[in-house]
Amino acid sequence: MTAPEVEPAVESAVAPGPEGWDLLFTGAELLDPGTGRTGRHDVAVRDGRVAAVAPVLPRDRAAERVELAGRLVTPGLVDLHTHVYAGATYWGIDPDPVAWRSGVTTWVDAGSAGAYGFAAFAAASARYTVRVPALLNISAVGLVAPVGESRELANCDVELAVSTVRAHRERIVGIKVRMDRHNVGTHGLAPLRRAVEVAGECGLPVMVHIGAGPPTVAQMLPLLRPGDLITHCASGIAAGPDGFDPAAKEAYQAGVRFDLGHGSGGFAFDVLEAQLAAGMPPHAVSTDLHSRSLHGPVFDLPTTMAKMLAVGMSLPQVVAAATVGPARALGLPDGTGTLAVGAPADLAVFSTDLGRHELVDVHGQRRYAPLRLVNEATYRAGRLLPPRQPEPVPPWIPLTGAQRAALADRDRAVRRLLTPPLVGPDGLAEQFPRHGG
Repeated sequence: MTAPEVEPAVESAVAPGPEGWDLLFTGAELLDPGTGRTGRHDVAVRDGRVAAVAPVLPRDRAAERVELAGRLVTPGLVDLHTHVYAGATYWGIDPDPVAWRSGVTTWVDAGSAGAYGFAAFAAASARYTVRVPALLNISAVGLVAPVGESRELANCDVELAVSTVRAHRERIVGIKVRMDRHNVGTHGLAPLRRAVEVAGECGLPVMVHIGAGPPTVAQMLPLLRPGDLITHCASGIAAGPDGFDPAAKEAYQAGVRFDLGHGSGGFAFDVLEAQLAAGMPPHAVSTDLHSRSLHGPVFDLPTTMAKMLAVGMSLPQVVAAATVGPARALGLPDGTGTLAVGAPADLAVFSTDLGRHELVDVHGQRRYAPLRLVNEATYRAGRLLPPRQPEPVPPWIPLTGAQRAALADRDRAVRRLLTPPLVGPDGLAEQFPRHGG
């Protein structure tokens, strides 16, 4: 099995400029597939950006030092498929109460807003502490309801979508369309054709949600271009006798990118295993985190990454598919998904929990991961994200008794973190209050 190739960046180990650093992380094991750096490295931060990376950096140049011996540091994780238009859509969640305990600093919103609501979405998401690039929904109404946004074809207004992209070009990085019978009704391939037209006009990729047809995945694939994305790639919707449709493999080889998009119904272990055996690892490992998946079966991106380890992907492969892979798939700026010199100082600090960790897909299939990453701290632009209370669950989301009990436990744990003092006898808890899971 081989991962999608990631070309290491080449840059100076130390950026020019003023002598002092604001922050210096020392002693960590670094895993940064985007630059090819692994092993013990120090990372210096100045003005919210990476200023230097080297096996050892001088301690006396930093105003503050954080010792990370025994920890794994990666670039801030990039989740290619989320829904974070909280309070205005059926699926939306607030990312901040999850970001600080998961290591995800870039949350790509996958089509929560269409043209009618995108300006409001842009204003709302600007208040989050994390980065939120977005895919514009081809349907102008966006995801205000569970399904059905493209059943009225007039909602898929090409001219309006193009003008919306141009008005928000700094935020919109692609076009999203949900292609299944629940969302397109009798219109077949028309919403996808319109999404591709908008994307072509604006020089952007299309992300296609695949689901129960009609139309079928085989009908959709010829419309996709190299660089376009299929999300829920291991759901089984496109599965054939070998676990995948032969046309899907042809599309993969032609440059169509495959995004995991776990969600509440979009991931099956056996389907992914068949794709891996065929040399088709996902280009992006994403959660499709939303109001129906946040409390299970997804929980967060580190849990989803552990599921990839459980089917045989290597840790560098998985980290690449949750950092530089999605960043490059969408052309995200400024070295997002790497710790290259000059990139945003977005870092995730993990402990590595070795063992036999049982994990479950959306169908109840079970696999075991040899390790899981437990997030201990998340930095966005060089600033530690503080603990945040979870948002109340919307009243339209059904929860099991077990989910309610787990949420109550989480609420109590976060309350303890928010109650001073946070400093243990060795001072470590002040920097890294234990949180995760």
